[in-house]
Amino acid sequence: MTDGHQNNARAEHGAYLGRLVGQAAGERPQNGLDFELLGTDGLARRGRVTLNHGVVETPIFMPVGTYGTVKATQPRELEEMRAQIILGNTFHLWLRPGLETIEAHGGLHRFMGWNRPILTDSGGFQVFSLGDLRKISEDGVRFASPVNGDKLFLSPEVSMQIQKVLNSDIVMQFDECTPYATNGVPTTHTEAADSMRMSMRWAQRSIDEFNRLSNPNALFGIVQGGMFEDLRDESLAGLSQ
Repeated sequence: MTDGHQNNARAEHGAYLGRLVGQAAGERPQNGLDFELLGTDGLARRGRVTLNHGVVETPIFMPVGTYGTVKATQPRELEEMRAQIILGNTFHLWLRPGLETIEAHGGLHRFMGWNRPILTDSGGFQVFSLGDLRKISEDGVRFASPVNGDKLFLSPEVSMQIQKVLNSDIVMQFDECTPYATNGVPTTHTEAADSMRMSMRWAQRSIDEFNRLSNPNALFGIVQGGMFEDLRDESLAGLSQ
């Protein structure tokens, strides 16, 4: 690429970031999130999501920064790639480097050196993927840390508390990830329904704790129900209330 082309590319990239920053300037969005519909094509839609740390234009590719970094990539390089939002992993960040370290930095954005939006999952998928190392109950999930074997407990309340410290722009509710099959046997409708309805109860507990903590960011629900459309519809309807 010639110097002229490089300068043009930099200028275009700078103008692009300027538009996003300008769109996010001013008052913070109500409830941590504003959504503007920009266009539709059949059932597809294009939108603009305004969060506390900036604007995300959807649909968008979201790089994964499991431990607070996108592997082999610096924040400056992510900006040059026009990344608008990064995904962080609540479960792994909780275990390593730990909440005390992240809190000492003033939250995940400063820890990462990233000043644009971050989404964090609830930690549910990672816990449920531990198999025999975890035990699920209505209260939450008890499990052995894959790092050092410590006995730990994760619940809707604990997940919300962790994500408050992380200060992620989009917080995900704590849910049970319904398996397609267990030991080769497909999950039944009854099993999927029980799992989904517990996730709905956990969603309400997530909301209650999120509000108790006065988290200024956005809380997202997660539709469950496994392979059963009627259960997914029930989950969606409940989350939409």
